[in-house]
Order: sequence, then structure tokens, then C-alpha cells
Amino acid sequence: MKSAALALLLAAVAALPSGSAAAPTGDPTHGEEIYARCVACHSLAYDRTGPRHCGLFGRRAGSVPGFGYSPAMARAAIVWNEKTLERFLASPATVVPGTTMGYAGIADPQERADLIAWLRLASRSAERCTP
Repeated sequence: MKSAALALLLAAVAALPSGSAAAPTGDPTHGEEIYARCVACHSLAYDRTGPRHCGLFGRRAGSVPGFGYSPAMARAAIVWNEKTLERFLASPATVVPGTTMGYAGIADPQERADLIAWLRLASRSAERCTP
């Protein structure tokens, strides 16, 4: 079990972006448009094929009560924040090998920053997070 956790950690570190380029600043208005791609599987307020996004920031991956995560996501040692979401959204299967999230990722760094900026605001909104 320890070797599997180490393998997951090494994969996550390998997925870290290299270089010293500053991350783009996110535009939450554009991020809401990008989130439209996510609603086939996710919602802010309730679980769908994927888990709900309300309360996402600061939550451990694979920890929404009652949601049926893949074993890989359930044991992932990730706490969601801007940096972990940036890496995961770029390539979910690279960061969490074995995830059942069937999405290749968002290639454009600006689109990822925009989506993360919107999620940061929307995932803590009482109005948006009420089913």
C-alpha cells in the first residue's frame, strides 16, 4: 500500500509544471462559460456522474460523503486548491492515475485559470450551492 501511495505522489510531482512562468490571472466571468463543459457530469449543489463542487476548496479529493469515487481518487493525497486544481485540470489521468474521470483535461492555461477563479467564487456561494 505504501508503494502505491508513493507512486501516486511521484506521478503528481512529475505532473508539476516546470519553469518559472507566472500563472495567468483568472477571469471568473469567462470561467463560468468554461464550467458549462463540466455540467454534463458535475454540478455545484449536487452529485451527478461526478461529485458536487460546492465546498471544493480545502476539501480532500475523494471525500464527498456518499459519492462513489474510483479507488484511485478515494486514496489520492490531494487537497483541492488553486495549485492542485491547476495540475489536475491540465491532465486528470496523469495526476490521479486510475481516475474514472473520463476527461482529457483543459490544455489552455488561461482557461484553467479562468475556471479555477470561477470555482473559487461559486463553490462557496450559498445561493449557488443550494439544491
